Amino acid sequence: MNDEPKIGIALGSGSARGFAHIGVLKALEENDIYVDMVSGSSAGALIGGLYCCGIDPEMIKNLAIQIDKKIWMDFTIPKTGILKGEKIEEILKIITGGKNIEDLDKKIIIVATDLQNAEEVVFTTGPVYKAIRSSISIPGIFEPVVYNSKTLVDGGVVDRVPISILKDVGADVVIAVDVGFSSYQSRVFQVFDIIQQSMDVMAKKIVELDKIYADVIIEPQLSHIDSSEFERVDECVEIGYEATIEKIDEIKNAINSYMKKNSGSY
Repeated sequence: MNDEPKIGIALGSGSARGFAHIGVLKALEENDIYVDMVSGSSAGALIGGLYCCGIDPEMIKNLAIQIDKKIWMDFTIPKTGILKGEKIEEILKIITGGKNIEDLDKKIIIVATDLQNAEEVVFTTGPVYKAIRSSISIPGIFEPVVYNSKTLVDGGVVDRVPISILKDVGADVVIAVDVGFSSYQSRVFQVFDIIQQSMDVMAKKIVELDKIYADVIIEPQLSHIDSSEFERVDECVEIGYEATIEKIDEIKNAINSYMKKNSGSY
C-alpha cells in the first residue's frame, strides 16, 4: 500500500511580492518535498503555472529578472484597463509552450474571477497561458479576458490564497503561502498601487476564513515591498526561501503525521 500523501500548495496573490513563491518552491525541492498539485491566484497562478509546466524555480527566477517591464507593458487608451495584456499573453504562450492544463505532469488549479457575477472561476483544463492571463488581470490595470462567455479578472478578488480548493481535489497535506500585504509607506499615489491596495482591503477579510484548511502556512515578511516593485525579484525570492526553510520541520511533521495515521488502514 502506498501511504505517501498527495501534497498540495496554495500560492497566493500579491503582485511583485509573489516572486517569493519561487523561493518557497526552491526550498521545498532542496529538502526533497515535492508537491503533487498547485493552486494559484494572480501572482501565485503565474509562478505555479510555470512551475507545473516543468520550469524549475531557478529558471523562473531568471525569467522574472530578464523580462523587463517594458517588454510586457502594452499601454492602451483606458476603457477597461490601461494595459491590453496581449504582450504578456504572447510571452506566456511561448514560455509555457502552449501547453494545456490537463496535459501537465503536475496538477495546477488556477483561479480567476467572473466580473459579471463576482464568482470564482476555476481553470482545470484549457491553455495554461490563457488561465494565467485571466488570473493576473488586476481590474483597472489589465483589460479583462473574455473567455467561454465570461469576463475574467484577477483571481485574488474572490480567493487570494486558494487553499480549500486543494482539499476538494484530493490533497492530503496542504501548504499555504500567503505573501501578505504591502504597507505602502513609500507611496500610494501610483495607479497600480492604489488599485492593488483597494483589493487588499477587501481580501484581508476573506483570506483568514480559508486558512483553517491548511496544514502549514508560510508567511514571508514582505510588507516593505510595494505591489509594483517588480525589480526586487532577488530579494523576494530570498525572503520566500528563508521563510520556507523555517517551516521545513513543520511540513515534514505534517507529512509524517498523515503517513502514521494512514499506515494501519487496509
